[in-house]
Amino acid sequence: MMKKLMKYFKKVDGQSLAEFAVTTAMMATLATTAAPKFSGVGEGAKEKKTLADVDKILKSANNFYNSKVTSDGRGRFPGQYKYDDPVPTGGGYTYNTDATQGAVQDQSVAELAVKLAVQGVIGTDGDVTTPPTFTTYTNTADAPKWASVFGTNNPDALIPEISENVNAAISPIEDPQTAYYQNGIFDGDVEGGSIRGGEEFLEGFGGEAIKSPFQDGHYIYTVIGGTGSGTKSIAPMIFVADLESPSSFWKKLQP
Repeated sequence: MMKKLMKYFKKVDGQSLAEFAVTTAMMATLATTAAPKFSGVGEGAKEKKTLADVDKILKSANNFYNSKVTSDGRGRFPGQYKYDDPVPTGGGYTYNTDATQGAVQDQSVAELAVKLAVQGVIGTDGDVTTPPTFTTYTNTADAPKWASVFGTNNPDALIPEISENVNAAISPIEDPQTAYYQNGIFDGDVEGGSIRGGEEFLEGFGGEAIKSPFQDGHYIYTVIGGTGSGTKSIAPMIFVADLESPSSFWKKLQP
């Protein structure tokens, strides 16, 4: 009986130590090569999400513009006092329309400045000949010309820090006031207050901010003022981007 049992165990196949080592190595290699692909899928999903969010913001801006055409007789974007004002207020990308202040410039001058920041210079062959300058949330040269869509101080979508206790350099001038967060009071409705883009954008989203899917993301915008009057008027244009990488995630709208 014992001899038969011993023969049975000897016939049972199993992995040797060497075979086990080879199998383990193959599994490790598979995991290593598959990880970047899974990571890529995750980043791709974030890209689709942020571009979809940018579309939502532009749609809201367009609806706001059209509502002002109806109520005020001329459209404007959130944060603009009038259709020919830039955003952020007192800054942003501007061009000269006053002959007494020098050569009169076309709106395209300001548009070119924005595109140099987020697009760079593209040659006739379609290749980028000069890279864009606004490529990351740590940028401090272009960032002050942009405002936060929902407020840099919004607790649901705070502005990222470029270093400890140092926020990204996005202009805070369009940020909602504390009173808006507390009870929905518009700063523009208060004596001495001002129109704030963050408040007007939030109203279009029922007070709910959209948070970027990226760790260092944050939705930002800039407006180039319109010009002219009557039938010769030119509408303002708005650019919306994700601060994670404005040069990668941006879109433009001009009604």
